[in-house]
Amino acid sequence: MIEPAGRPGRPAQLAIIVFAIVLAPLVGAMLTGDDLRSFLRFPPRPLEAAPESFTGWVFVTYLVAIVAVLLPFLLRIGRAGSAALAGSAGSAESPRTYPLWGWLGVALLAVSWFIAWVPLPGLEEARRLSFTPLWVGYAVAISAWVQKRGGRCLLTEAPWVFLALFPASAGFWYLFEYLNQFTGNWIYDGTGVAPDREALSWFLRSALPFSTVLPAVLATRDLLATWPRLSAGLDNFAPIRPRRPRLVAAIAWAAGVIGLAAVAIWPTALYSLLWVAPPLIIVATQALAGERHAFTRVAGGDWRGPWLAVVSALFCGLCWELWNIFSLARWTYHIPHAQVLHLFEMPLLGYAGYLPFGITCVVAAHLLTGLTPDVRNPEDRKP
Repeated sequence: MIEPAGRPGRPAQLAIIVFAIVLAPLVGAMLTGDDLRSFLRFPPRPLEAAPESFTGWVFVTYLVAIVAVLLPFLLRIGRAGSAALAGSAGSAESPRTYPLWGWLGVALLAVSWFIAWVPLPGLEEARRLSFTPLWVGYAVAISAWVQKRGGRCLLTEAPWVFLALFPASAGFWYLFEYLNQFTGNWIYDGTGVAPDREALSWFLRSALPFSTVLPAVLATRDLLATWPRLSAGLDNFAPIRPRRPRLVAAIAWAAGVIGLAAVAIWPTALYSLLWVAPPLIIVATQALAGERHAFTRVAGGDWRGPWLAVVSALFCGLCWELWNIFSLARWTYHIPHAQVLHLFEMPLLGYAGYLPFGITCVVAAHLLTGLTPDVRNPEDRKP
């Protein structure tokens, strides 16, 4: 049976994190003289979309920074060779069948995908609401694939933890909707919200779709963990052991808070901090409390957890953008300095936001449900 790493975060710890994420950009907005009431309304929506633009040197700077971060990991995995393939879970030596309940997930995904994309007369409302069943079907189908490959299937081994991810996910994503008010990087279209009951309608239409984010990313991470080749060599790679870990954690916490405040002051220049600051704040808060966090194993050189979190969010991001492109209720992106080379609606460099977002998903799941932030390797299964 899968055991969570511990209890969900203590209420005081959770309150500190939420208040820091909420209050920091408000302080920045206050310094610019903005009316704070415009950021405290529901539903949370940007006052205006961010300016769409392309600036060559900014684009190249972002690109170089992204490559500089990812390249050492990719080289390490590449140099690890094919040794990890021999230990791959779900090999021919222990064949497993794809479970029946997984096929139900596949069917739900396929039907919802068809409804989302095909403009059949009379199904406009079903098209607007298709996002939730599509992603529920995805999470179930991926979980079944994890089980087939002999991985750690959260849905079957700890179903209550899996179910807890759904309400946790809804609250988690509302924070990002709140932060997007300061940057205006994505705008929703075609939601069909009734003007006379906007807040209630938006809540009812958004809570269920938002609830699928964490289950999808965490199930994908568990699936990727069944292919050791994807993180080969990262179990013993670049250990980070600061001499004064609490000081480093305090600096990281302050950097995250200051970063969110700066986003509200210079949203066009610093919008990317919207994705980097939240995981900094969460992990630093846990480290200051002396608790286990997503980077605990990095001290010993084990980067598999953070790496697979990054890759799983990027894969889910590709699916989100794919399924968004022809949907009736959809979103569009407005990215300053990088509004070029679109893959679906997303500008190419915009996908970099999914990299830290994967870390955020893992640390949020740990904080809100107690689910282990470490990669759940099949070989670590308890008897």
